[in-house]
Amino acid sequence: MILKNYKHPLLFYTLSTIIPWFFWFSAAYISHLDNDDGSYIKIASILGFIGLLSPVLIAYWLISKDPELKKDVRKRLFKLNSIKPIYLFLTAFLMLASILLAQAISLLFGYSSSQFTITGNYTFTSGIFPVLFLLIAAPIIEELAWHSYGTDALRQRFNLLNTSLIFGLFWGIWHIPLSFINGYYQSNIVETGWIHGVNFLVSIFPFVIIMNWLYYKSGRNIIIPIVFHISAGYFNEIFATHPDSKVIQTVLLLVFAIWIVWNEKDFFFNKNYVEKKSKQ
Repeated sequence: MILKNYKHPLLFYTLSTIIPWFFWFSAAYISHLDNDDGSYIKIASILGFIGLLSPVLIAYWLISKDPELKKDVRKRLFKLNSIKPIYLFLTAFLMLASILLAQAISLLFGYSSSQFTITGNYTFTSGIFPVLFLLIAAPIIEELAWHSYGTDALRQRFNLLNTSLIFGLFWGIWHIPLSFINGYYQSNIVETGWIHGVNFLVSIFPFVIIMNWLYYKSGRNIIIPIVFHISAGYFNEIFATHPDSKVIQTVLLLVFAIWIVWNEKDFFFNKNYVEKKSKQ
């Protein structure tokens, strides 16, 4: 099956860590320098964006060397008609439902109903780039790397649960330099307190499990994780959500992730499950 062609996970993930880290740690250093004309902010923003682009360029390089991979990726980018409506619905609205439910639960603990206000403001800055642009562009760029090559490179060696857990660990480590860039989302989370920083890292695991569940349930369609990732970032930003409500959201996502793993054990634990289904 085609998954066997995704055969360079170590090369992909090594380069996808080292190269972005180089640009992001450089951006972090520059972002804290005093500068009156704003040129340092521009430089830091450009370095940050180059780091973001690196994994998709690495994926493109690896895919371009194999005609079968190029054909496979093209097919997975543009074929949407075979996806069941339930997976399309969950892709678009699961993250919205989770943050609204988390905020509703927080009311029971005395948190304000003003959390449901759509503020029109954002919790982070992004240098020279508009925040809304990055909320849309970053998921597209990331998932064109993670789900064009990265996820399947792990999946051809591991079952789906281990693939998701390994990728979740990588993704958490991959984000570390961003917590040092002045004004960035991850940096602001760290400043709100250790519990919210830990929550961000923990939340990655159920998020990845759910995203990969949708991805493989949808025939490995790359648009699915792109939309799911965009919805997560956008819906978690538009409301006046208290940081503690995002901890509740993580618990809700974790419960849902455990539920789908428990109910679809073969799907998550059988290493050859996807390949068998693809042969039918």
